[in-house]
Amino acid sequence: MNVFVTGATGVIGSAVVRELLSAGHQVLGLARSDAAAASLAAAGAQVHRGSLDDLDSLHSAAAASDGVIHLAFIHDFFADYEAAARTDLHAVQTIGATLEGSGKPFVITSGTLMLTFFLPQGRLGTEKDVADAGSVAPRVVSENVALALSRRGVRSSIVRLSPSVHDKRRGGFTETLVAIAREKGVSGYVGDGSHRWPAVHRLDAARLFRLALEKAPAGSVLHGVAEEGVPTRTIAEVIGQHLNLPVVSIAPSDAGKHFRWLGPFSSKDNPTSSALTRERFRWQPVHPTLLQDLEEGDYF
Repeated sequence: MNVFVTGATGVIGSAVVRELLSAGHQVLGLARSDAAAASLAAAGAQVHRGSLDDLDSLHSAAAASDGVIHLAFIHDFFADYEAAARTDLHAVQTIGATLEGSGKPFVITSGTLMLTFFLPQGRLGTEKDVADAGSVAPRVVSENVALALSRRGVRSSIVRLSPSVHDKRRGGFTETLVAIAREKGVSGYVGDGSHRWPAVHRLDAARLFRLALEKAPAGSVLHGVAEEGVPTRTIAEVIGQHLNLPVVSIAPSDAGKHFRWLGPFSSKDNPTSSALTRERFRWQPVHPTLLQDLEEGDYF
């Protein structure tokens, strides 16, 4: 398959590109800079110059491809999350309209934390959980648009990723917690620290995107979750141990000040299952856990 990939040079996207190429697919990667273009060419992918808000560019690349994996999201979205979510929605709508009636696969990226917008706090989330079509929560709208494409001749699917997509050098939200601990001089968690965040190794996540592209029926939801939930206090304790910093509880009212953009998510309890994903797609995570990567990696 000739696969158009947005976000192809990111932490996850670069692993997805290698996974696709190793499986015999051709990759056309979106590049908005010379550095990104050079990185894609070095990996063995073809280069499509453009950006996430260049809808004409997205249309032309999708039209020329046998399938699309949409991973890109504006990197400075913490400054204006809703604007970034709108850009993402417009990209999904544009690519979806391009593929309409073709039967081609279209895999979009979401996150398990989106479940906290419409599930009771702490309830185990599953692949069967889908927001009401009237939801206006950021990125949930993109999910609903993608699911609706399955009724318009697109083999659309959603991969919800864990907050911590990690390896020995990078760790999603956990990487940010390390930086905040260095800055603040303490390793913090909110309240009693019982809030759980799912985690998945980026190579396991990359394989899941390939499986979704190749096998997912229209309207599928897959969960990129290797660990259902790692308590935030446990993460803070490992960080504190390695940085030789006190591990402290942060009052919920102070979470925004202490964790900055991470504040709204710092007290979210997001236990999430991937049982259906594993059963349906024979996906079995094999790479190290989040705490193993923290203990053995280069975070500190």
